[in-house]
Amino acid sequence: MNERAHQLKSMRPEFSASLINEKMSEEERFQNLVLRPVIKFQHDLLMQVFRNYIKKHKNVFYELSVEKRIAYIENAIHKNMKFRNSIKGMIIGLFTVEEYSLYATNSSALNKRMMNIVKERFLSNIQLFDNPEFLQAV
Repeated sequence: MNERAHQLKSMRPEFSASLINEKMSEEERFQNLVLRPVIKFQHDLLMQVFRNYIKKHKNVFYELSVEKRIAYIENAIHKNMKFRNSIKGMIIGLFTVEEYSLYATNSSALNKRMMNIVKERFLSNIQLFDNPEFLQAV
């Protein structure tokens, strides 16, 4: 393993070995061995990127009900190609060359998995995106 690959893998959080078994597909294996650790490692950056996305879109998010905030997040992840590609770049940039080769062979399916994990991370942390003006007033 070259130095870059070793450093990238050593930075990632470890996931339970129980997430890996012989019966799983290559995509699921890649998801659990590569995507989940990289996305977890990038958590703080991803949260800040979404806060910036909200700000660039005139803070409309803060005026929405919880249901509409969920739809807003889903729309940002699945429909806004610039935002989606930016997130993909933050994740793919932390792949090793070998992992990128695996990713490139089935990028469409892996992109779906990647975006679903990021979407779930945003949704499970939706309270982090509360209106900053409200948070300062408390």
